[in-house]
Amino acid sequence: MARISGVDIPKQKRGVISLTYIYGIGDSRAKNILAEAKVNENTKVSDWTDDETGRIREVVGAFKIEGELRSELQLNIKRLMDIGCYRGIRHRSGLPLRGQRTKNNSRTRKGKRKTVANKKKVTK
Repeated sequence: MARISGVDIPKQKRGVISLTYIYGIGDSRAKNILAEAKVNENTKVSDWTDDETGRIREVVGAFKIEGELRSELQLNIKRLMDIGCYRGIRHRSGLPLRGQRTKNNSRTRKGKRKTVANKKKVTK
């Protein structure tokens, strides 16, 4: 396996696909990286030379990826929660924050159902 920015990318896959294993690199960014590094996007990672791998590492180093990107996203969410805006409150309470309805769906955000038992009526 080749290591780029601390991530083992699979050798048996094409370059474009294997670069998407890095957090923060999607399909289009992977194509741009390989074009800038002058590497054919259809060649497998196992066929890359050391020179090509080095050029790809240089290009990838210019982007904010992996831990740095994850921490930035967490800081953005924390900022929203601290200022108490609508999105921050929804993050804090674990509800969907982009206008979705919560009566029927949104099980992914809300978690497993918590059944609430009814009060029993007193019989005379």
